[in-house]
This record gives sequence, structure tokens and C-alpha cells, in this order.
Amino acid sequence: MTNLPNCPNCNSEYTYEDRGFLVCPECAHEWHPEMKADNMEEEQVVKDANGNVLHNGDTVTVIKDLKIKGSSSVVKMGTKVKNIRLVEGDHDIDCKIDGIGAMKLKSEFVKKI
Repeated sequence: MTNLPNCPNCNSEYTYEDRGFLVCPECAHEWHPEMKADNMEEEQVVKDANGNVLHNGDTVTVIKDLKIKGSSSVVKMGTKVKNIRLVEGDHDIDCKIDGIGAMKLKSEFVKKI
């Protein structure tokens, strides 16, 4: 028996070959064996509160007062945040806010300028 790679979609070990493609019987995912896993990942799409797609380097505005966890400080509504960086996770914006410092924000609380 040949060693076939695990399914890149669900990591199942029960893959099989069918007409030049690899198939996963658990999630029905099909892929070409020479295709790299990097090419199969979808690009992360992050949208602001209005549904606009955000990109690295964008400038956004905070749409509501946000309490800073572990501090008595607040990020006020209307605060402009420049040069954002998109990251994976619940808080999907990494940024530096003047007067506060580095922090992570949720995209649902900002709007693109």
C-alpha cells in the first residue's frame, strides 16, 4: 500500500486516489497530488462594520467607545487608527493607537476611511 497524504481539509488519513486526484471519503474534498497546501488555503477576508474589505496598511476609525481590558482607559469613538495589520483570530486587527500603544481590535468595531 502506498503512503498517501492526509486530507488538507479535514486531516483524515483515509484518502484514496481516483483518476489522478486524491479524494477524502470523510469530507468529499478532492485535490491534485502535486498541488501545494499553501495554494489551497483561501485568503483571509476581513470586513469592517459597514462590510468594506480591509487590507494591511488601511486607516480605520473606531465606531464606539471600547474599554481596554485590565485598565481604566477607553478608546474613544472616532479615534483614527493608521496602518493596521490583519491577523488571524478573534481580534483580527493589530495596530498602534496614539496615546495608548499596541493593541488588537475586532473588525466589527471599526470602519474604513
